[in-house]
Amino acid sequence: MGVFVFLPLVLPLTALPIARLAEQHLHPRVTTRLLTLLAAVLGLCSTLCLALLVVVGTAQLPGNPLPDGWSDPEVRAAVPYAEVAGVAAIFALTGALTVCGGTLRRDHRIRERAHRALDVLPAGTDPAVLPDDAPYAYAVPGTPALPGRPARPGRIAVSQGMLHSLDDDERQALFAHERAHLSCRHHRYLLAVRLAGCANPLLLPLRSAVAFSAERWADEEAARAVGDRRLTARAVGKAALLSRPAPHPQLAQFAAPEPGPVPRRVAALLGPVPSARTWPPALTPAGLAALVAAAGTAASALSALNAAVALFLVLKAATPW
Repeated sequence: MGVFVFLPLVLPLTALPIARLAEQHLHPRVTTRLLTLLAAVLGLCSTLCLALLVVVGTAQLPGNPLPDGWSDPEVRAAVPYAEVAGVAAIFALTGALTVCGGTLRRDHRIRERAHRALDVLPAGTDPAVLPDDAPYAYAVPGTPALPGRPARPGRIAVSQGMLHSLDDDERQALFAHERAHLSCRHHRYLLAVRLAGCANPLLLPLRSAVAFSAERWADEEAARAVGDRRLTARAVGKAALLSRPAPHPQLAQFAAPEPGPVPRRVAALLGPVPSARTWPPALTPAGLAALVAAAGTAASALSALNAAVALFLVLKAATPW
């Protein structure tokens, strides 16, 4: 194992430059998918290496149920500072799993609350118009079938206040934006990157980057659907000036009242259609950042695999038969 077991814990730093540069050089669809993939792989590798350290650390604790051979000096020698690193990993992994579990429960609870609020409205209405004068709109992802409850399709919720604030063309841009959130499964990307940030706090900057790129992706889909980028930009800007926070946080909202991202989204819509390239030019800052992120992710995966195989062989040799 050696120091390889520690590398995946710090290699997420290699993904931070591309998180800042991707939106300037890649289509938001590519940016969302690329950053989510990087976050998921790096988060899984971090979790795996914490679990390996926990095995070594737990073997040193008195009364543990593991084989006695796992606490032999040969096993401890496989990890530098095995006692300290192992005990620290127990707390780190417990904390990461607890936060991940809380994130999953919160995501499920928010979806359930949102669907229950929409269940009182006529079924099949799209969008579901809420009798609320506060202007907001958001997409509610579908939920799978459970025992005693059928599957619920994804729905768009919009308040009467938002509908009254936009003209007919702007409403079409709004609906196209929210439908893009549902059809492109943006909630899955957002949940994956949130879980990765729970597993390794170094990945937290990717969460805001993916949230922004998912909104930009929906903006581009809306502009393509209505055939007018200026109209979509006007709808986003107007909704942002009027919007209030949606009653269900963490759901994709058309134009949340945040001062930073909305002007960038409007400026992007007023510019040309983003390039559909899947990788930035190599001899550019974004290209170099992408190469660094790819190399860091590959090194993280190889380090985690190397540490897992090495520990398996060491434990196998130390286990009495």
